[in-house]
Amino acid sequence: MGELSVTSQEGRPEATPSPIVDEAAPTANARQNAGWQGGGPARLRSLRSPRRPRIWFEILLIAASYWVYSLVRNAVPEQKAEALHNADRIWSVETYLGIAVEQTVNHAVNSVTWLIVSMNYYYATLHFIVTVCVLVWLFHRHPGRYAAARLALFATTAVALLGYYLYPLAPPRLMNGGHFIDTVLVHQTWGSMASGNFKNMSNQYAAMPSMHIGWSLWCGLTIFALAYAPWARILGLLYPAVTLLVIVSTANHFWLDALGGMTCLAFGYALSYAWYGSLPHHLPKRVPLPRGKSRPAGLSAGTPIRTQRPATDAAARNSSPSGV
Repeated sequence: MGELSVTSQEGRPEATPSPIVDEAAPTANARQNAGWQGGGPARLRSLRSPRRPRIWFEILLIAASYWVYSLVRNAVPEQKAEALHNADRIWSVETYLGIAVEQTVNHAVNSVTWLIVSMNYYYATLHFIVTVCVLVWLFHRHPGRYAAARLALFATTAVALLGYYLYPLAPPRLMNGGHFIDTVLVHQTWGSMASGNFKNMSNQYAAMPSMHIGWSLWCGLTIFALAYAPWARILGLLYPAVTLLVIVSTANHFWLDALGGMTCLAFGYALSYAWYGSLPHHLPKRVPLPRGKSRPAGLSAGTPIRTQRPATDAAARNSSPSGV
């Protein structure tokens, strides 16, 4: 069945294939369905492919993630004695390397009131504002790269939590005999969640690694890689550099804390690369539409598609005695 019997010029009956459906299609569909049902490579490729982000899901995810981050960070025991001991050790290492100039920078910038006050507010606000703005920019302008960039940021933050637990570290302003200036207390500004009225709301001994550097460097690299305007790319590179100066001037971090933040970011990008097979800025800018939306108008998902050549169909119809 499914064949048309026609008569050739010699009078012998001849069978021609049905021009309705390609016989290879059911086999391909069966293999594809088997891969999905068995959780095989097709399913894995689907999970690892960038998808169009949904605004409500992203808002909930970011809010929940930051809440968990704050909860875990502040739940880490404040091991004051060990944190102060680690701070002395970090200071000794930097002195040996000849880079222990944080105190000099701290005192020099503190002597310029308007500058240090501006840095206090910079430290307290831009850390969150710029990061959220870059995420929103990616969501609207680069949806195909958004998920990979977000994974790099989230992985960076997650591994930082491990650092807070394993290596409690006091910031320079809390060192015993360090002679650092706590610029928030001196100038009575709202500049740090770990000083003044907010010191009981945040773990003061979670200075290693510095997520001010981890997040600002993520923002800067993302802007530099994806922005078109030269001035925007320059600002992208300046942002983490200025942040580094701010965290040292306000005595909230050592140089080596910044190195720890960079290491966490490298891990975040490595994880994103391993999952998506590419760095975020190398992925397509837009997410392609699902297959169902790319079908021709008027063609439903279950409609079979003719795959035989028109010449074969015409020859079969001309050879049929009934003209069908």
